[in-house]
Amino acid sequence: LACILTLPAYQRKGYGKMLISFSYELSKKEGKVGTPERPLSDLGLVSYRGYWTRELLAILKDESRAVMSIKDLSELTMIKTEDIISTLQHLNLLAYQKGAYVICAAPELIEKHLKAAGSPGVEVDPTKLIWTPYNAEKEYANFRG
Repeated sequence: LACILTLPAYQRKGYGKMLISFSYELSKKEGKVGTPERPLSDLGLVSYRGYWTRELLAILKDESRAVMSIKDLSELTMIKTEDIISTLQHLNLLAYQKGAYVICAAPELIEKHLKAAGSPGVEVDPTKLIWTPYNAEKEYANFRG
């Protein structure tokens, strides 16, 4: 999705959150990392950062995933690494040590940030998403012959 717009009469009802979630579910189906179009408005940044926070912290909260890199988080969520870094920095969960970023997330701090991030709104069920990504190479091959 190139642009997400929720008209004033429908704001504050969770539709923006749903559209953001929907766009990332499409990215997961397509296997391509997604990011919003820049520059983001102030409200856009708040909305996306809320989504990123909920998604990233839900993964970091999972204790079965002992070691998690920013690249791993990106591959699981299809959130661009720069957006992951900025979100974790905003939450003060990222330290830069010896030339590399290190995620420092105590379980209590993750819970605190998850509560502050609020609800995900209307949830998108990826199992109900029936969509095939456009394949330009396949179409070009059919065109040639």
